[in-house]
Amino acid sequence: MSQQPFSTLALHADLLKNLESLDYHSMTDIQAQSLPHILSGKDIIAQAKTGSGKTAAFALGVLEKLNVKRFRIQSLILCPTRELADQVGQELRRLARTIHNIKVLTLCGGVPFGPQIGSLEHGAHIIVGTPGRIEDHLRKGTLNLDDLEILVLDEADRMLDMGFQDSIDSIIDQTPKDRQTLLFSATFPDQINNIGKRILIDPITVKVESTHNNDIIKQAFYKVENNEERMIALRLLLQKHQPESSVVFCNTKREVQEVADELANRGFSAISLHGDLEQKERDQALIRFSNKSACILVATDVAARGLDIDNLSAVFNYHIAHDQEVHVHRIGRTGRAGSKGLAFSFYSSKDNHRIALLEDYLDRNIKDEQLPSAEVLDTPPLQSTMITLRIEGGKKQKIRPGDVVGALTGQDGITGAEVGKIQVSDNWTYVAVQRDTIKTAFKKLSEGKLKGRKFRVMVVRG
Repeated sequence: MSQQPFSTLALHADLLKNLESLDYHSMTDIQAQSLPHILSGKDIIAQAKTGSGKTAAFALGVLEKLNVKRFRIQSLILCPTRELADQVGQELRRLARTIHNIKVLTLCGGVPFGPQIGSLEHGAHIIVGTPGRIEDHLRKGTLNLDDLEILVLDEADRMLDMGFQDSIDSIIDQTPKDRQTLLFSATFPDQINNIGKRILIDPITVKVESTHNNDIIKQAFYKVENNEERMIALRLLLQKHQPESSVVFCNTKREVQEVADELANRGFSAISLHGDLEQKERDQALIRFSNKSACILVATDVAARGLDIDNLSAVFNYHIAHDQEVHVHRIGRTGRAGSKGLAFSFYSSKDNHRIALLEDYLDRNIKDEQLPSAEVLDTPPLQSTMITLRIEGGKKQKIRPGDVVGALTGQDGITGAEVGKIQVSDNWTYVAVQRDTIKTAFKKLSEGKLKGRKFRVMVVRG
């Protein structure tokens, strides 16, 4: 980890002051290696895993170069999923809070087109969005990139995996040739190198090692011969270690749903996340997992991009990943922010070649470990500590998190300590409450008032 302070960079005083207030003192490795080049105007192609601080790296570069008085779209950040775009937008606003009048606009699919057109008509400095929706706006003439100075491709490998190559090419064709381009990717398949050669000019290559310290992440591998044995192994390890929050990675959408359904049927607090879900279902899955209303998230690699969970206890590879870098990227989601993590991988005889490649990549011998005793299955599966309530009202109805807390903790209500994460969107609000308070919380919200009126309230379940 880099110990280089942000103050050594040529950043605006307001940005440095804000970083200090956010307890951002020393740069991460990816920030220390990339930010000086970004600030000097160089194109970069950077490889870094989730949790490495890459968002702040490109965000600080974008904010430092921004001219607030010039009310034009100066930067465009492309992300593979709406969840990641929202996360990047939030981080940008957080880093920019000491600089007045900066407008960051998020443009993603899954939401109505009309309001986005209205927002664009009012102008913006920075656009964060998904390739499909950005391409739609360009095609309809509602978005103009003639004044663009910086283009960022975040999680570029996943955008290509999701089939956005043509959309990315179309977007790039409508940007100025003399822009600065920053390409961030967790893995480096040939496609990334090819796109880098086409769209970057004399790029600086930055790579942060993706291997993990065994003292932080404990990896264990288990040999199974079929999916029945895989499921038994998964249940045994979940029962033995009782992780408060864990992700089970599957290689296909169908497998994700089958595994999530099987776990749920056996009493586990498990939900699925994959590309075939409706946007509302995806949103609710991520909200429930992030606010501790579900213990297990079963997901594909693509769907899990943008997942930002601080204390992920364990990661399970239901099947070995097709690529060694993807394997490392998966397990890097646990053991973050200095906490310890567990990573469990299942493999069969058919995976021997992948195991050999993984041994070379990790520089370690992989041995089949012993599964826990079947006796652990006699205990009930761990249940989530929280339950989520959905209120059919949000920002457009002037609801704020403080209003929800006030309604819950009023007379004969629950305590503030029993209220969890609150997320307010345009027309809905999600709030997590401790499991044993759900009846009281539901009654307070459904029978009481918010902003002087009643709103429909429901319990969000699997």
